[in-house]
Amino acid sequence: MSVRIDDIAGEVLSRAGDARRFLIAVAGPPGAGKSTMADNLAAALKAKGESAAVLPMDGFHMDNAILIERGLLARKGIPETFDVRGFLDIIRAVRRADQEVLAPVFDRSRELAIASARPIDPKDRFIIVEGNYLLFTQGKWAELDGIFDFSIMLAPPIEVLEERLWARWRGYNLSEEAASAKVYGNDLPNGRLILENRRPADVTLEIALA
Repeated sequence: MSVRIDDIAGEVLSRAGDARRFLIAVAGPPGAGKSTMADNLAAALKAKGESAAVLPMDGFHMDNAILIERGLLARKGIPETFDVRGFLDIIRAVRRADQEVLAPVFDRSRELAIASARPIDPKDRFIIVEGNYLLFTQGKWAELDGIFDFSIMLAPPIEVLEERLWARWRGYNLSEEAASAKVYGNDLPNGRLILENRRPADVTLEIALA
């Protein structure tokens, strides 16, 4: 089946009806193309005259100092390395659409989260939340079940993820050894965990649509 970003935007608009706030989840493993998909969907909705904002989950990474203390720095990105409670609080506040919500944003070049760096306006009707564990069925992440109005799962083949992850870490000028540790010691195991423990999505794709 051929699916375009405009097709998904049309389906979202149909489902939203006259809802004041409509939450969309874009989930998937590291390297799946979630950010691209979320940004493209927001652009497609805006092109149809709607208001939309993107809310990345990455801003809720625990600080490196905490991860070092807990012996988890090398596994940064696994479910236990996020402030899940803080993320749930923000999502529930965004769900209410009764006031501006300030969300943190992750700066990958510095490997840290910047607090209150992205405002979500109560007038933004569509909020596209993107992140690894939005449809994850384990731990406190399971509390997200039922909070999204529409969900998209990006599930590329493992070999595609592997290629993209290598490109990502080489792009940050890591050595081959350091990039290999990121890809095989963390990102790909996380990807398999996500793909094997996910709730069904409204749409499942192997590629992020343009």
